[in-house]
Amino acid sequence: MAAQDAAVDSLRDREIGVEQEHLDRVYHRLEEKIDEAEFLMHDAVKRGQVGTPGALAERDAQVFRAGVHLNRLNSEFEDFLFGRIDLLLGKDGERGPDGAYTSVEPAEDAVREDATADIAETLHIGRIGVLDADYAPLVIDWRAPAAAPFYRSTPKDPGRVVRRRVIRSKGRKVLGVEDDLMRPELTAYLGGEKLPVIGDGALMAALGQARSHTMRDIVASIQAEQDLVIRAPAASVTEVTGGPGTGKTAVALHRAAYLLYQDRRRYAGGILIVSPTPLLVAYTEGVLPSLGEEGQVAIRAIGSLTEEATGPEGATAYDEPAIARIKGSSRMLPVLRKAARGALEVPRPADAGGRLAFGDEPERAAAPATPTRLRVVAFGARIELEADELRRIRHNVLGGTAPVNLLRPRARKLLLDALWSKSSGRGRYTDPQLVAELRSSFDEDVSTETPFLEFLDAWWPELTPRRVLAAMADEKRLARWSRRILNQGEARRLARSLKRLDTADGSGPLSVHDVALLDELQALLGTPARPKRKREMDPLDQLSGLEELMPQREETQWERAERLAAERTEYAHVIVDEAQDLTPMQWRMVGRRGRHATWTIVGDPAQSSWSDPDEAAAAKDEALGSRPRRRFTLTVNYRNPAEIAELAAKVLALAMPGMESPSAVRSTGVVPRFEPVRGGDLAATVRAEARRLLAEVDGTVGVVVAMDRRAEAREWLAELGERVVALGSLEAKGLEYDATVVVSPAEIADESPAGLRVLYVALTRATQQLTVVSGERDVPDADGVPDLLRD
Repeated sequence: MAAQDAAVDSLRDREIGVEQEHLDRVYHRLEEKIDEAEFLMHDAVKRGQVGTPGALAERDAQVFRAGVHLNRLNSEFEDFLFGRIDLLLGKDGERGPDGAYTSVEPAEDAVREDATADIAETLHIGRIGVLDADYAPLVIDWRAPAAAPFYRSTPKDPGRVVRRRVIRSKGRKVLGVEDDLMRPELTAYLGGEKLPVIGDGALMAALGQARSHTMRDIVASIQAEQDLVIRAPAASVTEVTGGPGTGKTAVALHRAAYLLYQDRRRYAGGILIVSPTPLLVAYTEGVLPSLGEEGQVAIRAIGSLTEEATGPEGATAYDEPAIARIKGSSRMLPVLRKAARGALEVPRPADAGGRLAFGDEPERAAAPATPTRLRVVAFGARIELEADELRRIRHNVLGGTAPVNLLRPRARKLLLDALWSKSSGRGRYTDPQLVAELRSSFDEDVSTETPFLEFLDAWWPELTPRRVLAAMADEKRLARWSRRILNQGEARRLARSLKRLDTADGSGPLSVHDVALLDELQALLGTPARPKRKREMDPLDQLSGLEELMPQREETQWERAERLAAERTEYAHVIVDEAQDLTPMQWRMVGRRGRHATWTIVGDPAQSSWSDPDEAAAAKDEALGSRPRRRFTLTVNYRNPAEIAELAAKVLALAMPGMESPSAVRSTGVVPRFEPVRGGDLAATVRAEARRLLAEVDGTVGVVVAMDRRAEAREWLAELGERVVALGSLEAKGLEYDATVVVSPAEIADESPAGLRVLYVALTRATQQLTVVSGERDVPDADGVPDLLRD
């Protein structure tokens, strides 16, 4: 036995050495390519020193191209080689542009009658393609057609693949290899020697690795059903459903990179990936650069989709479930429409410029914020518009459906019309041309006077979404705007939840559900056109004196790309991760960013935290419009061992009777542990379980609690280090840990009408071990098993 183990270790070391030798060749070639890119950069600078407009334009173009190439090489320099496939001879013998054979099926004589065959081609798979000096492939880009067999090949449908190898490396060092045989009935030879096979298979090797707080790049373990989704045509809408652990998030990220690789021109408008929480964004945002894509893909939490959400993470606070249901419901749409128009009449603080009457100095000091009279002087006389007249004008302006802020020019015109009709200028002439000239002079004189301008600013101010939302914090005002839409109790709770916003400008902390309301208000209010900012002169041009030759230097391609990315509000492709959690108002917000886009929708109804799935489905259908849809289902749970999946299935049966859970592909023999609270000290019990799990797993431990326990749970675990993460039940979506502690299932289940589905999510986060801590509300039995989890 010892001799056999030594032989296996020797074979493994030899194969690691083979891959190390190839990896060394690849890095040598990468260094040559980086030197070439740096040379191009230096050459571009020299061209710019010539001092002519043509040379500068050529410099900009060359710097842009060389910079993109250099940045990509540097970003992919580490840990980018992960796979290899050994293939039989192809049918046609034709090679593609990457130097690999294009045939999918083997030649008829590729396998001899004695079930032996020779390996005709070996391809290494990585983040980017690398050719040697003779243009032979050293590495095939994982998105290239030649790499598809690495993912799609199975023992049932192997194609040309004989052996698939996963290569694990760190920096420039190969750490290990794991092989799958796709044609176990063959005896294959490579270079005259029998093809070796190392390990128990690529998938199980990937699953056995410890997780970190940053999502592990699982390119190498994507299986055939996932790859079908990743490489599906992008037209219209691709919908993907799958239970916990089926790799939905990984599929979404890899699909973004694949689409850019396949049609970069089409997706130059950008790809947006919407995630449910900032935690999941942080967990996944490092994956796309490792797949060969960055810059063209934006990963945003649902709470940071609008500019109104301040800070890099956007809104992170959560409303109580009852308030979240109100804010997320499509019933908010008519309420916001009324608020957007009604906010024009909301008094502003005195220092914001409000006046009772404009044009009459003695009344200004003590005036309330909302103006009730306009006074101007024209043709030597004073002209006044009283409150009733102003009210009729406002009503006429608001008669259409145009955004409120865009109606200001119409309000200005109707005010001038009303003033002109009361002036003496109208009857001075009978000649239409003279009347028109006098009217034009009247408009110019009145509309440039300070009293008129101050009045217009106060009577029809430019509204911001935050200011309107803050105005809704007044209970009486909101009751008026929401009459026959929200009941009295709902209006009161909604108004009180918004009191944290400052009434002057709406500043203050936002909840995740507030962001969708702000985005809707932005659409209802509109943004007036702003004058274009003058571009700053390139410092190099200023130093060289070229500003005299080029006083208005044109925007470079690079600068234009950066500007458009910063200004982007719509995307060419939208990917929604954990789509089952989006509320109707959030679907409207996401829909505005993909009005002309193709879509990928990823989710699982069984994990939905929204209480009215039918209402959300209607909002989703409205956002997607009449686009045709292509549907896929992922059926294999790669994350949870069978012991954990079996326990979670009990909760799924309660939450959604008849719904099937995905099949777990492995068993560890470690059953979930049930621990009742000891001595009434919940904190000490949770801390002890987290400490025990830290000693038994190499990676991370997630402690999932009810949302209102998040802060105290973080205090419980503060001394245990960075490998332990405390998170609320709604924050756990999409994340995974080596071990998980789920605290008080009853508390999580009772949080909201969707509480059982949220508990199902919490129980499916662990890749190795699960502990359930039960309190009094869980009614644990003698073995500590809570009532919800018993047979």
